[in-house]
Amino acid sequence: MKRIPYHVLSAALFLFISGAAADNTKAVRMNEYEKATFAGGCFWCTESDFQKVDGVIEVVSGYTGGREKNPTYYEVASGITGHAEAVQVTYDPEKVSYERLLDIFWRHIDPTDSGGQFVDRGSQYRPAIFYHNKEQKAAAEKSKNYVDASGRFKKPVVIEITKLIKFYPAEDYHQDFYKKSPARYRRYRSNSGRDQFLDRIWSEIEGSGTVPEKTE
Repeated sequence: MKRIPYHVLSAALFLFISGAAADNTKAVRMNEYEKATFAGGCFWCTESDFQKVDGVIEVVSGYTGGREKNPTYYEVASGITGHAEAVQVTYDPEKVSYERLLDIFWRHIDPTDSGGQFVDRGSQYRPAIFYHNKEQKAAAEKSKNYVDASGRFKKPVVIEITKLIKFYPAEDYHQDFYKKSPARYRRYRSNSGRDQFLDRIWSEIEGSGTVPEKTE
């Protein structure tokens, strides 16, 4: 049997140990991150908006809030599953707070419209906050009351705040859609009415945010 030179074995062992250590470090680091889940109409747009935030590690488009297990895009789009298009945000709480994510969320939706968002109609496009724990629930409810009382919107804020039960990632072609199909994404967003509405509502921003930061 041909012997493998010692230096080759040593190099291979070093690479294996280094790789294992890196994977372990990554796993430990991921445990330090937190998740937040939001529905804001078309998840192509919501994903794009959150991806730009410093401290956000990952944004996954998917489906939640309905009855069906492992739903497909076409099932959700039909409106029969009860699911809404949503995004799950993994973030570093040392860099961005949940309250800051709520602030960003409010600034990218129409919280007075429970029947969909902009050009997209139906419960599958309803805006919602899906909380992961009681702290997120309290923060979400506080932020909703704050926005409702702000006078920013002429109609009542009717957004759904409900516990996250199960999040189903969408098909691969939906992930990072704004990067994969930038022309189609820009055309859709331009024609959706989203940015026109947001520009009108937030053209004159008063104060630093729509949501009060958490106080101890």
